[in-house]
Amino acid sequence: MANYLLEIGLEEMPAHLVTPAINQLAERLSDFLNENRLNFDLIRKFSTPRRLAVLVEGLAESSEAMDEEVKGPSAKIAKDEEGNWSKAIQGFSRGQGLTPDDLVLKGDYYFANKHIAGVAAQEILAKVGAEVISKMQFKTYMKWGNNSFLFVRPIQWMVSLLDSEVVLFELLDVTAGNTTRGHRFLSNQEITIEKATDYAEVLKANFVMVDAGARKAEISKQIKEIAIENNWTVEFSDEKHVELLEEVNNLVEYPTAFVGSFDEKYLSVPEEVLVTSMRDNQRYFEVYTAEGKLAPHFISVRNGNAEGMENVILGNEKVLVARLEDAEFFWKEDQKLNITDLVKKLENVTFHAKIGSITEHMARTKKIAAHLADIAQLTETEKADVARAADIYKFDLLTGMVGEFDELQGVMGEKYALLAGENANVAAAIREHYMPVSAEGELPSTAVGSVLAAADKIDSILSFFSAGLIPSGSNDPYALRRAAQGLTRIIEKCNWHFNFTEFIATLDYANKEQVIDFLKGRVQKLLLDKKIRHDIVEATVAADTMDIASMMEVAPMLNDHKDDVQFKPDIENISRVVNLAKKAENTGTVVSELFENEVEQELYEVAELLKAQWFTLSAAEKYDLLVNKAVPAINNFFEKVMVMAEDEKVRSNRLALLSDLSSLTATMADFSLINTK
Repeated sequence: MANYLLEIGLEEMPAHLVTPAINQLAERLSDFLNENRLNFDLIRKFSTPRRLAVLVEGLAESSEAMDEEVKGPSAKIAKDEEGNWSKAIQGFSRGQGLTPDDLVLKGDYYFANKHIAGVAAQEILAKVGAEVISKMQFKTYMKWGNNSFLFVRPIQWMVSLLDSEVVLFELLDVTAGNTTRGHRFLSNQEITIEKATDYAEVLKANFVMVDAGARKAEISKQIKEIAIENNWTVEFSDEKHVELLEEVNNLVEYPTAFVGSFDEKYLSVPEEVLVTSMRDNQRYFEVYTAEGKLAPHFISVRNGNAEGMENVILGNEKVLVARLEDAEFFWKEDQKLNITDLVKKLENVTFHAKIGSITEHMARTKKIAAHLADIAQLTETEKADVARAADIYKFDLLTGMVGEFDELQGVMGEKYALLAGENANVAAAIREHYMPVSAEGELPSTAVGSVLAAADKIDSILSFFSAGLIPSGSNDPYALRRAAQGLTRIIEKCNWHFNFTEFIATLDYANKEQVIDFLKGRVQKLLLDKKIRHDIVEATVAADTMDIASMMEVAPMLNDHKDDVQFKPDIENISRVVNLAKKAENTGTVVSELFENEVEQELYEVAELLKAQWFTLSAAEKYDLLVNKAVPAINNFFEKVMVMAEDEKVRSNRLALLSDLSSLTATMADFSLINTK
């Protein structure tokens, strides 16, 4: 068994592209080897801002040999009237590298039996440049020189090494070899890799930690050591800091952490502003005292060793102070502004050229929020807070602080609202209406904030769809998928049960049917992300009532029962009711006097019981009623009753009874779509 090293040396990549790029390279190489029947044990990944590398361990010396049988033309067309081989059979055999006489007749068809010999690993790997590297895809590309070839960044060198032997291939004007390069500043020289498995150690000796996981662990270790030494605490676990650590890790090849400081006077600026300046703008880790207060210090990581660190620290402090000076200025100046004046100016700020101003967007949101407040059963005080928040919630867009630090939209709105005398509920809603800011981001924690956030997203989705600005494929410039996913998560968390189709029916927007389909698609994605079986998701989303909270509750519940012994027969019984009910036309009201069998009465009583309780029950309680009350009655009904009776009145009455049951189950899911085979 052999080991194969592939390294692509590049100009520095943006940090956010490094991890996706190395994952893609490893996946594409794995697929390439499998397609070529070249077996291997595992692929190890290495990455830095300047290089993407993989080490294939336990690689076979050649691909697996294979015997293949290929079906050819039928015997009827294999020969002409004189008994000569036809053009069809000659073309087939030629395509297989054989002659017609080599073919074997089996039944009515000719077959080509071929032995495909194994191919040496060296020969297969020589195609890596054309078949793997050149086919990689990125969100952003660069073109360099006069080449038409595009890649994430210009390729500077390539290493292609099978154990100790170079596997030659070319890409543009770069020829793969066995030389790599060390750290740009600490070991800027060509370095020969004698053996594929030496790669990581050779680079480490030249100030490059190519193992991204080990490099990240080293960064964490250094930061924690600094924190312990100074009796500080540093946050690592939340989403923002996980992303920060990942980004910093992909900015360096040889990390050295250091401490910088800033004047305590800047601590008078809100903590969120200081943290944004450090973490989001400068990629620094903020630090806290043992008492949990923000300290006038930060920890950063340089791409190099400790030499000349004093100048590095001074440079970083100087850059940060410039940001903090701006923040302090805007904080003082913004407090002189008046919310009413800012809201008035929003009339002149465009939400979108085809949709109107932000003021108009806020007015529509306010109407939607009023309806949602009723659904959410808010108190009169909370409803008043929703109305007030909807009147002003975008005012901070015109503040100096948000103009400079757009990441603080909502956050500064809350602070300025409190300073202006708004109550805590209104202020919190201004901050929370942006939530969630990512797929798994934090949701609003207040009822008023939840209503405003949902209303804002509903108007955004409806407005853009109404203007014909609808996401297609991967194109979603207005982040409507994120808005829809956030809306779904808010509705699920708050457990708001309402028919979304009916909710938007009275609103003045176009393309509302497309909005419903769009939202169903988001619900479906969220449910599939929860590893719920596909057919159960499909059945749930096909419910005839667009009750998002119900869908998010029903699908996981059904999925939890899918392995029950009685799940399949129970679903089959319910599905039979659904399928027969679909055949019913204008069945009308069930007439008990037309019952000819006691099991009809039994099923009727069960249906009436379900109707009386159905819309007050949870998904689990509905399912319990179905399988423990309805299914036994349904089973008896089908065993003893001929639904499609000759008497039209009796037949219609029985179908009406089944329709009553089906109309209830349809609010949960279309049970006929659940696979019971």
